[in-house]
Amino acid sequence: MKDSRILIADDDETLCYLLKEELVNEGYSVDVVYDGKDAIENLKKRFYDILLLDLEMREVHGEKVLGYAKENHPSLQVIVLTAKSDMRTAIDCIKQGAYDFITKPYEFGQLCVIIERALDHKDLLIKNKILTSKISQLPSNTIIGESDVIKKINRLAERAAKSDSNILLEGETGTGKELFAEFIHKHSNHADKPFVAINCASLPDQLIESELFGYEKGAFTDAKSSKQGLVEIAHGGTLFLDEIGELSLALQPKLLRFLENGEFRRVGGVVNLNSSVRVIGATNKNLMEEAEKKNFRRDLLFRLNVITLTIPPLREREGDVLLLSEYFLQKKSPVRSIKKLSTDAKNDLQRYNFPGNVRELEHIIERAIIFSESDTIQSKDLNVPKEDFDFANFVKDDGTLLTMDELEKIHVKRALEHHNWNRENTARALDISQKTLYSKILKFNLK
Repeated sequence: MKDSRILIADDDETLCYLLKEELVNEGYSVDVVYDGKDAIENLKKRFYDILLLDLEMREVHGEKVLGYAKENHPSLQVIVLTAKSDMRTAIDCIKQGAYDFITKPYEFGQLCVIIERALDHKDLLIKNKILTSKISQLPSNTIIGESDVIKKINRLAERAAKSDSNILLEGETGTGKELFAEFIHKHSNHADKPFVAINCASLPDQLIESELFGYEKGAFTDAKSSKQGLVEIAHGGTLFLDEIGELSLALQPKLLRFLENGEFRRVGGVVNLNSSVRVIGATNKNLMEEAEKKNFRRDLLFRLNVITLTIPPLREREGDVLLLSEYFLQKKSPVRSIKKLSTDAKNDLQRYNFPGNVRELEHIIERAIIFSESDTIQSKDLNVPKEDFDFANFVKDDGTLLTMDELEKIHVKRALEHHNWNRENTARALDISQKTLYSKILKFNLK
């Protein structure tokens, strides 16, 4: 990074003259002082990126200059120039905050490498401060929203958090159920304990069981040592079971037993173990209907839904779309160039129905940030089909509105057609598991 400012503090005038000439030829702006007192005076008057600091100088020792620099200019990168006899002192300087040291005599090329690394380190420190500042300005409440429905569910979640009861979170895909689970954990009496999450739709039965309950050495071919399960790791805290409606009937009794008395057995084990955790389940299905269809155990449902919270879809959160959009712009934009939305883009977002909910909004904003050609995101950058904004698309020929199932069927079919019926790509685009996608294909009889 040329054009950076370097201060050389060394009582060897000949060395300083030669070093300055070479650094200036490399494109740096260089000042030179010959004792520690003048170094401190220069640091009071000007800002520097790098300080090349000799330790043994007249009047004021280099260590005192380092102390002043780190106290008053924390991002200034100090490179200590030292004789081999001062090696222990140089190491102490590193402990006090110097970036690095180099022993005399040194090769100029080696020094340039250290300077470039120090400048990169300074840039990272600055970016970290900016990020920290941005994070500190975000609401302490991780649930972004000012709509009445989201405020109501927040209040209910806070009250539920104070109990140790199991909780079931219901809601469409992409509404932020895991975020609410984390919110509940952070507001519980066990916030200092682990929060452990697993997606029940992402793994086959055998892996889910071993992930949840662990396994003993020799339980299967690759089990070369015993492994703790997530229920053990989460002891005293919260276990979040996402997409719990996808849990197989073979595994449901084992989970039920754990919920009833905290007992479980590792795969391949013969000893009953105990763990105390609060379980939060999440689903986009109606588990009561699944229980009627014999796809979900009714007794397990009753153990889970001691408290049930229904997370509202984004289309019901009036006024939250732009608030969330601004949050995602702050979160996803490059550190030093936060993008903004044009008036037309804001209008388009407010008109859109968001079948994919908050997750879809996040993906739309992230994509727009990448492909927009200026600091202002235009309507065209959102890449949302205009036909989706037309209210007429949600009305049947008889004048009645399409049901949510009918809308979902249209959305899933369009996604499949867009990806040439490639299930893996379609599931990734919809942010659901292939298992969930397959169940929707069967449900809607899509061909």
